[in-house]
Amino acid sequence: MSKPNLRTLNPIKFLKMDGIRKQKIEKAEAKPLPPLSSYKPNQIAAALHPKRQFLIVDKIIEHSSDVKTFVFVPDAAKGTTALAYFSAGQYLSLTLKIGQATVTRPYSLSSSPKESLEGKYTLTIKRVDGGLVTNYILDNWNVGTEVIASAPLGDFTYEPLRDAKKVIGLAGGSGITPFFSLAKAIADGDEDAELTLLYGSRTKADVLFLQEFSEIEKKCNKFRLVNVLSNEEAEGCEHGFITADLIRKYAPEDEPYSIFMCGPQAMYDFADKEIATLGLRRKFVRHELFGEYHNPQRNEDYPIKGTETFKITVRIAGETKTIEASANDTILCSLEKNGIAAPARCRSGICGWCHSRLISGDVYVPKSVDGRRLADFKFGYIHPCCTYPISDVEIDVPPFRS
Repeated sequence: MSKPNLRTLNPIKFLKMDGIRKQKIEKAEAKPLPPLSSYKPNQIAAALHPKRQFLIVDKIIEHSSDVKTFVFVPDAAKGTTALAYFSAGQYLSLTLKIGQATVTRPYSLSSSPKESLEGKYTLTIKRVDGGLVTNYILDNWNVGTEVIASAPLGDFTYEPLRDAKKVIGLAGGSGITPFFSLAKAIADGDEDAELTLLYGSRTKADVLFLQEFSEIEKKCNKFRLVNVLSNEEAEGCEHGFITADLIRKYAPEDEPYSIFMCGPQAMYDFADKEIATLGLRRKFVRHELFGEYHNPQRNEDYPIKGTETFKITVRIAGETKTIEASANDTILCSLEKNGIAAPARCRSGICGWCHSRLISGDVYVPKSVDGRRLADFKFGYIHPCCTYPISDVEIDVPPFRS
């Protein structure tokens, strides 16, 4: 290694430069600085991470009475002229006004990243029995409906520095949507991975995007679909559930692989036990958290066994309100049912958008979705989207941010 040039490192020389700078500043023309928005890095940041996006439903594809794909384009009249780019596997958080309640819901993008550059997003939404938002969307949205969405969010994405080159995807129900996006991104050359997708459905008639996946398989040798049917046997399909033995059957034997999983909570409860027997490194098992955790009573450590109700005192936007809440509803869900607009995005305990302070009372958070940091435990913060009251509670909630 060569020795440093002492002349270059002479501190006296740097002290003289300070005077030269001051002289140049004094002689410079006095004029206002350009707005921050004119700087290229800020323009790129605004394009990739807008505070909100205004969309219009341009087309509706009806797969069945309970499943529809909505195609969105930018609402230029509201100021959105281009859609934010995203990575396959990300979601949009939608803000909706239903009756007197302002609610948010996350939905995974089923379109490819390439399509966003063409001015198109697609969301495929399946009806949930008793679901407030899915029922409202499927029954009320038409071509021309205006929608407010977040920028693309979430980290259920392929990252070559973390994930193995070969991915085994486990999907159930409408959990197929991020994999549809990933399969298209692989076919487009936007992701350098190989995906074998095990898709669990009751019957072959329940399989979404069957023809579309078939077309991707024909043109891309890095993608394969394996349908796993629980309620019927069909040619070319596996029968039963997605077990460890089935994963081993399709996983590579002599090289590492990642497991990506997206589906209902019941699927996670079953599949996690199966995956644990495979001996994979923790970083190779990825979950997409699928909205709110439902029915906490199935957990042995949940202390409430009936239908008790409690009072929640809410401090929000300078006001204090008290509401009645079921112990079997998340605090966030109870706020929305009572017309209180609270901030939320992932609704899974991860993003921190609903981060609120627990002033008093006792709460329950399922361990599998508790995304709090050590500082949250120390200073008494919770995520209302995955927290249940088990006594009367008082909380301080940040104002709503769409």
